[in-house]
Amino acid sequence: MDTPNSPPVHAENQGVAGVDLGVSALATLSTGEVVPGPKAHTALLTRLRRLSRGLSRKQLKSRNREKARRKLARLHARISNIRADALHKLTTDLARRFPLIGIEDLNVKGMMRNHHLARSIADMSFYEFRRQLEYKAAMRGGRIAVADRWYPSSKLCSVCRSYTEKLTLGTRQWTCSSCGSKHNRDVNAAINLKNLAVSSTVSACGEEGAGSDLMTVVKPASMKQEISAIATYG
Repeated sequence: MDTPNSPPVHAENQGVAGVDLGVSALATLSTGEVVPGPKAHTALLTRLRRLSRGLSRKQLKSRNREKARRKLARLHARISNIRADALHKLTTDLARRFPLIGIEDLNVKGMMRNHHLARSIADMSFYEFRRQLEYKAAMRGGRIAVADRWYPSSKLCSVCRSYTEKLTLGTRQWTCSSCGSKHNRDVNAAINLKNLAVSSTVSACGEEGAGSDLMTVVKPASMKQEISAIATYG
């Protein structure tokens, strides 16, 4: 018996959101919400190293080596599942709430060259976050506005739009020298991404737009992704 196709589920109209991804927290929203990352690899790193050392000490082709290999593989699978679960929950929630979302086009490969942050960046899975958000937003009729990777979202005052050049990565709170506004670095960046997303809708109407700071991505979901995501996450 054929079942009628269910009507498309649209995003709730909670306005526009900017999402700033980071290392200390997975995502900071322009609403002020902070979503901590699970950091599964970091949390289980000690056990991961112990099992890896144990595997290397086992005799080749022995039964004990096979047991150690399976135990290490299960731990890697657990880390992957924890990370995937957190990303799916976050991206599903964002796509459900906001019809327009502003994010950054992060140069993940370049960021991974920083040996001090490479493990933390890999643990957050920035690329996978964007991939999931794009297809889930498209499924709900939403839109993703992607800021150019050179857009200074963190160094731009979200109140007066003045640019602060000397702002180190470790500076989490700063005050605008032009208007005196006090900013949380991540929240300020998220608000700038939100404003850029709003300006993309103005540009689409033929009025003054965001210029070269924005490239808008609307990525239609494949049928396989759509069926899987609706069945699993609603």
